[in-house]
Amino acid sequence: QLQLVESGGGLVQAGDSLRLSCELSGRPFNHHAMGWFLQTPGKPREFLCAISRGGGRTAYADPVKGRFNISRDNAKNTVYLQMNNLKPEDTAVYYCAADPWDRLSDKTYDYNYWGQGTQVTVSS
Repeated sequence: QLQLVESGGGLVQAGDSLRLSCELSGRPFNHHAMGWFLQTPGKPREFLCAISRGGGRTAYADPVKGRFNISRDNAKNTVYLQMNNLKPEDTAVYYCAADPWDRLSDKTYDYNYWGQGTQVTVSS
């Protein structure tokens, strides 16, 4: 059974940086492209970024280009989301997700597995 466990969320101030981690277990990590999404109350999950199985290709949603960076360490079965210059509007629950196909999808339905989410709160 594939499991994803996020960590690294918390309360930070505007302008701060934060790095989220997501560890995959139960399946070969390098068989999955990985994505990060966020969700705020009452809204659907929004795509942030994705990374290919080998890490050589990435994709970002326009609002986070230049501020967020996705990376992965296949030896540690972990994908990371480095978030810089955080803003109060970045406050959300952040989810990692695994896609068994090597694509950089921005669609939630393309991801078969999801973590439990980690809360990020940015104060002004």
